[in-house]
Amino acid sequence: MFIEPMLLEKREAPFDDGRYVFEPKIDGHRLILSFIDGQVRLYTRHKTEVTQQYPELHHVPVEPGCHVILDGEVASMDDSGWIDFEAIMERFKLKKTAKIREATVTKPVHYYVFDVLHYNGIDMRNRPLTERKALLLQILTANAFYSPVLSVEGTGIALFDTIKERHLEGIVAKRKDSVYVSRRSDRWLKIINYQYADVHIAGYRKDTFGWLAYVNGRPAGTIELAVSSDHKKAFYGVVKTIVTGEDRNYVYVQPRIKARVRFRNYYKSGLLRSPEFVEFIV
Repeated sequence: MFIEPMLLEKREAPFDDGRYVFEPKIDGHRLILSFIDGQVRLYTRHKTEVTQQYPELHHVPVEPGCHVILDGEVASMDDSGWIDFEAIMERFKLKKTAKIREATVTKPVHYYVFDVLHYNGIDMRNRPLTERKALLLQILTANAFYSPVLSVEGTGIALFDTIKERHLEGIVAKRKDSVYVSRRSDRWLKIINYQYADVHIAGYRKDTFGWLAYVNGRPAGTIELAVSSDHKKAFYGVVKTIVTGEDRNYVYVQPRIKARVRFRNYYKSGLLRSPEFVEFIV
């Protein structure tokens, strides 16, 4: 049984507030787990069934006869034991059974569970978050493939500082009294641990918006996010004078325009993950 997940609103800065619990933001992909009548079904947030992608999650560590629907994040680790977003995306894309079976040994996944939506026929979504989290700790036994996501009360700034020191993705703030709704809600907030870089813009995409970012003369990704109409207008007003060439998809320019961007982290290739425009540097 699939339940459309509750989604997060964005907040720029961490905060302290006794009405909230704070937890680390896991850098994987959302996973809804349905375990009813002994059958496991796994779904992404977009209702894509991925049950066969993650065989190591087919044995749910709850008491025998338990029927649950859980919400959480599935992630994978690198060789150093750090959560690796690229690794979980590689697992997600595997289709061949033999490759998936091999990956359960070489690149196993872990399900970080943060909510209980149904429990033994009872719809828990209208219960307060604190009650649902208490139930989760009672019914789920942590093992090599499953863990409940632990939270702290009221102290988001200290948790965010720890996240920054460890170069993790960010934190999530949730109202203690929040009920579970299948839409984006400001009762749940994400605060991202952004990194910053100064880039040169060396071209732009023709069909859909995107600026080609370069760092030290090397491609660093495409800026698609957080660019206002005023900044676009300013860019295209200047860039006509510095065009150097074009092909079917891109117009290339002299890399004279400099911008500051923020991004999640670096891909192994050296590209910036999800770069967002901050400002032009003049």
